[in-house]
Amino acid sequence: MADTPTEGAASAPGMPQLDFSTFPNQIFWLLVTLIVIYFVLSRIALPRIGSVLAERSGTITNDIAAAEDLKQKAVEAEEAYNKALADARSEAAKIVASTKADIQSEVDAAILEADAEIAARSAEGEKAIAAIRDSAQADAATVAKDIAKDIVAAVAPGKIDAKSITAAVTAKMKG
Repeated sequence: MADTPTEGAASAPGMPQLDFSTFPNQIFWLLVTLIVIYFVLSRIALPRIGSVLAERSGTITNDIAAAEDLKQKAVEAEEAYNKALADARSEAAKIVASTKADIQSEVDAAILEADAEIAARSAEGEKAIAAIRDSAQADAATVAKDIAKDIVAAVAPGKIDAKSITAAVTAKMKG
């Protein structure tokens, strides 16, 4: 019965790392491992990490400087754009004012021409109206004389002559 697993486990020592008889050997290999790690880190890894950090720092510094330059150029470009825009607006305002003045002078000339044409047509119209009025008055005088002769002839035949009727109608028409 000595071969049962519980009896063998009780007689075996615990974890080998906690066995005091192997401590000097473990400490030796621990120191050797730490020294190797120290030399690998100090001679190989840390210089590479340092150079990468220095390179990144330089890149960041250069990028920041380039960004500042680009920002300054953008501000200058914006100022140039605003100046060009203001100049263009000023030039456009001058062109608009010049065009308005040209159009106004053309309109004024057209108005003067139209006024002259209207005055000429009005004078022609007044002449035509005066001619029509004179013709109408002459025709009215003739009609009035004819009617007066007919009336006088119907009322009192042969008592008044044509000259006296014409003189009476002419006097009445003049006012």
